[in-house]
This record gives sequence, C-alpha cells and structure tokens, in this order.
Amino acid sequence: MISKATIDTVFETARVEEVIGDFVQLKRAGSNFKGLSPFSDERSPSFMVSPAKGIWKDFSSGKGGNSVAFLMEHSHFTYPEAIRYLAKKYNIEIEETELTDAEKANTDTRESMYLVSEFAKDYFHKTLLNTEEGQAIGLSYFKERGFTTETIKKFSLGYSPETWDALTKEALGKGYKLEFLEGTGLTIAREDRPFDRFKGRVMFPIQSMSGRILGFGGRILTNDKKAAKYLNSPESEIYHKSKVLYGIFQAKQSIAKLNNCFLVEGYTDVIQFNQAGIENVVASSGTALTPDQIRLINRLTKNITVLFDGDAAGLRASVRGIDLILEEGMNVKVCTFPDGEDPDSFAKKTSHDDLVAYLENNAKDFIQFKASLLMDEAKNDPIKKADLIRDMVQSISKIPDRIQREVYIQECSRIMDISEQVLISTLAQLIQKDAAEVAKKQKQEQKPFEVHRNQNPKNTGYSGGDPEDPRFGPPKDYPGEPVYQSEPTEKVDVLYRLERKIIEILLLYGNKTEEFEDVLMKTNDDGEIVNVSEMKSYKVFQRVYLSLQEDEVELANPLFRGIFTDLINHYLQNDSFSLEQYLMHLPVEYAQEVTDILMEDERLVMHDWEGQNIFPKTKQDTISQNVSETILTLRWYLVGRIIDELKNSISPDQDNMESLMMIRDYNELTRAFSKKLGRVMSRF
Repeated sequence: MISKATIDTVFETARVEEVIGDFVQLKRAGSNFKGLSPFSDERSPSFMVSPAKGIWKDFSSGKGGNSVAFLMEHSHFTYPEAIRYLAKKYNIEIEETELTDAEKANTDTRESMYLVSEFAKDYFHKTLLNTEEGQAIGLSYFKERGFTTETIKKFSLGYSPETWDALTKEALGKGYKLEFLEGTGLTIAREDRPFDRFKGRVMFPIQSMSGRILGFGGRILTNDKKAAKYLNSPESEIYHKSKVLYGIFQAKQSIAKLNNCFLVEGYTDVIQFNQAGIENVVASSGTALTPDQIRLINRLTKNITVLFDGDAAGLRASVRGIDLILEEGMNVKVCTFPDGEDPDSFAKKTSHDDLVAYLENNAKDFIQFKASLLMDEAKNDPIKKADLIRDMVQSISKIPDRIQREVYIQECSRIMDISEQVLISTLAQLIQKDAAEVAKKQKQEQKPFEVHRNQNPKNTGYSGGDPEDPRFGPPKDYPGEPVYQSEPTEKVDVLYRLERKIIEILLLYGNKTEEFEDVLMKTNDDGEIVNVSEMKSYKVFQRVYLSLQEDEVELANPLFRGIFTDLINHYLQNDSFSLEQYLMHLPVEYAQEVTDILMEDERLVMHDWEGQNIFPKTKQDTISQNVSETILTLRWYLVGRIIDELKNSISPDQDNMESLMMIRDYNELTRAFSKKLGRVMSRF
C-alpha cells in the first residue's frame, strides 16, 4: 500500500495540464487549456483544463476531476495505479506499507487481467535478456534487425520460450489465476493441461496511451508453414484491436510537440523509426485503419502522414483509410518509399537527417497521391478517368471544413485538367446526398416536440443567478412560460439550484473576508425600537453558516448537505484554504459534483461570450452581494413553501382565521424579500 506521504507528494507535484497533455492535445484558452474530449467523438473542443484549480472538466460527457481522476477515467487505472504512474512520471520515490487482506481481495477482474499482462511482459523481457535460449534465439533476431539494447528496453521486447507451458507454469507458481491467463489469451485451456499461446516467438507488448499492457504480438522465427507469422492476443475485456495503436505510449509526447503523426503498418516500422530518432510514429498493427484509431491520434494532433512501401495493391487498399481520416476532420499527407523498401528497411540504412529530409520532400497531399496512384490505370480511358475524378471528389466530400474542401477542389481541377465548376457541382450533389441521409436518420430517431407549462407553483422562483448573465438565460421555470423539449423532464428544481449555489460560494470564496450588512434592533431617542443597518466583516463561510443556523435551515439535498458539512469543517480546522489541498483529500463521493461546480465558469471560455461582445458579470465583482442575494432568495423560497402548506391546510369545514393571518404575514415577508432583492419574486 502506498504511504500517505507519497500520495501527498504526488498531488503537490503533478500538474494537471502536464498529465492530461500526454493524452490530449491542449491549446491555451486564457488562463486555461482546452481540447477535444477523449471520452466522446467531437470536432469542437469541449474539454477544459484549469491549472489554477488543478482540475479538468469534459462538458460533452459530464466527467471531471483532478489528475488522478483523469487517469482512472481515461486509462482505467485503479487509484493506486494512478498514483504510481504519476510518481514514475515525476520521479517520486514510493513508500510502501503492507496491504491488508481486504485490499488484496478488492482487485477486480479487469485489474487482474492488467496485472497478469504486466507480469507476462516482464517475464518475456527477462527471458530474452537473461536466459540462454532467449539470448541465442530472440536477442539474436532483434540484433539482426539492428535494434540496440536501449531500444529493446524502451519497447520492452521479449521472448516466449519454445516450451508448451513455460509462461503458464511460471505465472501459476507466482499466484496468478488461470482464469485471468485465459482471459488475456496468454494461455489456451485444454482439458488435459493449459499451454502458452505464444510459444517460441519474439514478443511485442502492446501498450495503451498511458502505458498499460493491453496485449501482445508475437512473431514466429521458424519456417513452420502451418503457423501464422504474426500472432496477436485475442480480443478481451482490456484489448480491442480496433481501438489500439502500437507505439502510442512512446509516441504521444512527440506527436503533441511536433503536431504530426507518422502512421505505419508494423511493429518493426515503429521501432526502427524510433531508433532513427523519429518518435512521433504509430502503427495500425497490420489491421485496416479504424475510426477509433484515428480519434486516438486526433487527441494529440490534427496532422497525419501515412507511410507506405511501394506495394501498389497495399497502396490501393490504404486509400479507404485516408477517407476515414478526412472524415474525422484531419489533415492527411502520404509518403511512399522506393520500390523494395518499407519504413523499417529504409530507416535502418538512412541517417536521421536524411530520413527527415526524405519525409519532408516526399510527403504528398492526399489529392496528389490519389492522382499519381490511380492515373496510370486510367491513362487515356475516359471512363476510368471519370471514375477516378469521382473517387477524388468523394474523398473531398468527407472533409468537414468548407474552406478546405474548396482548396482541394481547386487542386483537383488543376491536376486532373477539368472544370472547377463541374467538380463543385459534383461535390454539392454528394454533400446534399449525405446530408439527406443524415437528416432522414435523425428524423427517424427524433421524438416529436411537446410543449410543457409549469403547473407547479412550488417549483418557481429566482435561481440565485443573474437573469442577464448568459450562463443562466431566462428562468425556465417562470410561471406560464412554455418550455420546449423533446421529452418530458423534471421541472427545474429551484431548491436544488439554490443549494448548489451555496456550495459554489463556499468553494470559491469561503475563506475571503467581505463586508456584509447586519440589521440590528435598537432603541432611538424617542424610546422606539427601530431597525438599524450596520456593515460588519465576516469570512464568507461564517456568514453562510450563521445565516443558515439563524433560520434553522439544513440543506435538503443529501449530497450538498454532505459537501456543506465537509467544507465548513475544513474551514473551521484550517486557518488558510487551498483548493488544491482540499480537492486532494475530498471524499470520492463528492468529487464529481465539486468539479462540476468549480468548472461551471469555464463554459464562458467555451462559448467565447466576450468574442461576441457579451460581457457577463463575474462572481468576483460582487461576492458579498452574491452571498446575500442567494441566502435571501433561499429564505424567500422556503417561506413560499410554508405559504403553500398553509394554503393546502385550509378547509371549508374549519375555522381558518389563524392560517389566513399567517399567510398574510408571510406574504408581507416575501414582499419585503422582493423589495430587498430589487425585483419582483412572483410565485403565482
């Protein structure tokens, strides 16, 4: 078990923008960073990172948290694994304490599969380097390929012995369960005895973007015609071939830094390029390129350069992958190598500078590539040439950006010597056809709109936000206001919004000292009791706490009640307040809601209100007013509920004078609230 001191050091050291920057391409947006969500398929950024607050928020999926939460959500780390990952990243020494039996038993199936895969990676690697068989067969092969010891260690290359159950026997002896060895595909079960899947192969561990071992690729070194040359792990709970790119773990930082990704086909292509000093390279591992793989790259860069050898058949098959890349809104270039060469062989015999120069000078735009690839087939055949042009326009139609489409149409017109207007007309037809299909699909899925009027006066009232603030918009719960929606939903819960506002105030300004108006009863010179206003200084958390205590109000929402108690206790026990320190020790059950509240303001950055000459008020402008109005609105709302209860208690068979008098007095009180708030607080 990791010690508390180590965990504290990790939280204090880790920078959320650095951690997430390894997985998502971030661009500065004011004091924050934004990027494309790694949790959903999108083309407009809705993912926000706040270095000042030490948290992130994905507005498309609703997820959020700190650095550890990101690793747990994105890479499916357990909490200890996320801490270990960050400790390794920042070179922090980990202090261990003994695990309890309960903690050992708490490891779930997926985590067990990750642990087994990690063990197998280490076993194969040690077998390669430290055993006579591994050195004679596996290491010799890698050395023949030109891989250095440093490269072999960087990619954790290994060797699986020419023995039926070497790995299985070793793993079982170390306490790993057979069910997880089978689940990862490392072991194949038979009634008589289980045996190793990768017997007698050199091993290539396949890692996730965060470095977790997902599966393996194994290459056979004999000439056995019955056995496949390359064998991959089967699909499992942790390994999905269509969602994985070989080398992404080693390449991610270089891809983000250089803003380009080289895409190759095989493991050795990636490794040889790395050894040549070009690290921003990944492989589709021999499978057809998929949208999930493209989106993985899209998190880090918008630019892909696809590298191919001179095999014409393979090149034609790859064209479909290029269309997929274009459809994701990415920029594509293609670079081919001389006949008989592939990325592996070419990089092996070419110096770093010459390799970089070759890639720069020979990378073609996808239009030029398609034209040069298919033009020989068309030659002087008008029909084939027309088909080629349609194929090129079809690719252009996949591009979401209109300006880019027009530029490519002009280029296509120049290369193919055809009227630009004809190409534009063909493009328009294709786009219109695609749009019609999308609209048809949406229409089939869309439910008819219904108009709902707020019939419940208990759910009306001011939410605590400025009605002119574009973050809030017009109150959706205003009496009689039509609310258009695709499905019936719960009416706006005003109490929920007010209580959430209180938590927000405590989080953002709880330790600030502000001037508040106190109304005191004093006797004047004539002996009359009058109300006198005085300004007094309070900590914001004190003012909120005392106001709720004075009214004997307890927050109704259990989650907010828990956060409120936790926050007040934290303020009472600490002289200073650090949001980062508080988030570090925040109970897990409160983390999501707290993150949502803290990142609410970042929607302003996403929507670029100021760019549209809209300047919303900032909460910092009027902290004391914000606090006072929220508390006063809560009082108004609670008094309104009392009035409703009194009205419901009125019966024609009883003397209702007392209830009517109370209703009158409470109505006077609500009018006083409205006057003080400076606006009509209508509930009817």
